[in-house]
Amino acid sequence: MKNLIQSVLLLAMLMSTTGAEEFIYYAQVGEKVTLKPPGVHPQKYVYWYFNGRDLAWRNTMGKTWTSQEPRWKDRLSLLSDDSLIINNLEQEDFTTIFKFEVYGGPSEYTYKLLKLTVNSPSPLLPGDSLSLSCNAVTQGPNNLKIHWLNPQGVKMRPEQLHARATSQDNGQWTCVVTNARQTHVANVFVTVIDLSPAPLSPQYTSKSRPLTVPCSLPPYISWDQIKAKGMQEVHWQFIPEPGSSPQRLFSLSLEDPLTWKPELTRGLRLVQDPTKINLSLTRDQGSEEDRGDYVCTLEFKNVALTRTVHVKVLQITSSPGTELISGQQLNLTCSLGHPLPSDLRLKWFPPKKSSLSSSSLGSGGHPTHLTIPEVGRGDGGKWRCELWQNDTRLTSAEITLKIEPKLSVWMLVVICSVTVIVILILILVFILYQHRQRKMRHLGRRLCQCKTPKPKGFYRT
Repeated sequence: MKNLIQSVLLLAMLMSTTGAEEFIYYAQVGEKVTLKPPGVHPQKYVYWYFNGRDLAWRNTMGKTWTSQEPRWKDRLSLLSDDSLIINNLEQEDFTTIFKFEVYGGPSEYTYKLLKLTVNSPSPLLPGDSLSLSCNAVTQGPNNLKIHWLNPQGVKMRPEQLHARATSQDNGQWTCVVTNARQTHVANVFVTVIDLSPAPLSPQYTSKSRPLTVPCSLPPYISWDQIKAKGMQEVHWQFIPEPGSSPQRLFSLSLEDPLTWKPELTRGLRLVQDPTKINLSLTRDQGSEEDRGDYVCTLEFKNVALTRTVHVKVLQITSSPGTELISGQQLNLTCSLGHPLPSDLRLKWFPPKKSSLSSSSLGSGGHPTHLTIPEVGRGDGGKWRCELWQNDTRLTSAEITLKIEPKLSVWMLVVICSVTVIVILILILVFILYQHRQRKMRHLGRRLCQCKTPKPKGFYRT
């Protein structure tokens, strides 16, 4: 009896080692799959078959071969660990039985491909219905677990997803299918048409720096896709102060070719032509009037996509002006037109010969206002004020001062003397002129003493 039991156990072991072991792989049409055999088989003949026909092999010398039949040519690769890569999967591949065998080995392994399909939604607008489905063909008991990963990698439980699209949904979604042994994934790219995010912080400029107001569409979005969604208008607006009426700067004509129509440009221009999907505005040199909010808008039938960019202008003002005389008091102010937030600081850079140096202002943030009781010739030149946030310089502003020297006592005496001489010369000229006028009148009276003078000549008496 004991021998009979041992024989049965040995037969069962032999059957289990010689029987074919089956692996299930999920994949998508048009993608690739990697079939991996268990274990490593160095210096062994290994074979891959499909429906009983040779597909690929490796000999003991490491030489490999893959089928050159039209169906498989240029689609197969045999890796060093004997894994088989099948590229560009076709519909027929899902009805094929693949087998892996080690020559002289105890067993063979069977591989079946089951189709995994996901729907690919057309480009969406924020607020559109987003519907994603992931379907896996099953064989035998359905022990599959399916979930989604959104573009941020967050796990979403339902196999079928229904939600309202937002800009966060744009990107690659991954359907993850897990069976008893392996995990399989299927990717689908969801396109949500939206403008690129606006800068989190304001754009800073000054009279000494250029200005760029960013607005663009992601590079994977085309104008054809935008037009297909029923785009009605694209325009830029400017709001000088909160609560004030918007001023329209540019509008985009949707007729071919796409062209911008300027309305109230304020000296701004478009960075690129509209076909490049870059809608940014720019100017070579900032201006005090640039301060305000710029609104970039794409209007569709049921939704308007907008991005607002806040522009701040750093400005230096000098009192009493930019032309001073040595000894005058100088007041300089560098500001954004309002008190600085706590995370911003200023740095002053006076001229090299100035009586006020950067080091004397301290290593931290410098004051908004500077006062020099008596300016000297060394204070003339270029003053620069920089705006910093942590270790980042945001912008800078510059002003040039002209300092004239004081007038000395000797110079005053000379000026007064010259003035007196000029006045005396003018008086002398006037006296001479009057004297000449009187002399001319006296001479005229002497030449004419009678009312009817006789002509000269001889007369009879």
